[in-house]
Amino acid sequence: MEQTTADEQEKLRILITDDSRLLRKKLREELERLGCEVVEAVNGKEAITLVLEQEPDAVFLDIVMPIVGGIEALQFIREVAPNVSVVMLSSMGTPQKLMQCLKMGAIDFIHKPYAKEQIVHTVETIRKLKAKRKKLND
Repeated sequence: MEQTTADEQEKLRILITDDSRLLRKKLREELERLGCEVVEAVNGKEAITLVLEQEPDAVFLDIVMPIVGGIEALQFIREVAPNVSVVMLSSMGTPQKLMQCLKMGAIDFIHKPYAKEQIVHTVETIRKLKAKRKKLND
């Protein structure tokens, strides 16, 4: 991935939220390889706390998690941090859940297991959205 513009050189802070340690590790490695700073949460409750404390650029959010699930966390994040891009992750994604998440404001829905190309594409989309928001606020 070419990183020549000032917006693209700025590190993205991304919160990975999944109760699978293995998935978090794999996704962290992929995101760090793409030049992202990564924070991790194991459930939606932790994700909400970290969104408020860390102000990430984006959240990768599993749908099925203990304590607070991804859809509930998505709803809260949309209310308190509307500029945070949210990408839903699920191994059990149904078309209904996909549509529900997109209607609630998720920018993408990735089925697990994912392909590296999906992560690259999603990070590019997050960078573009961040640059667009920055331009609007300048």
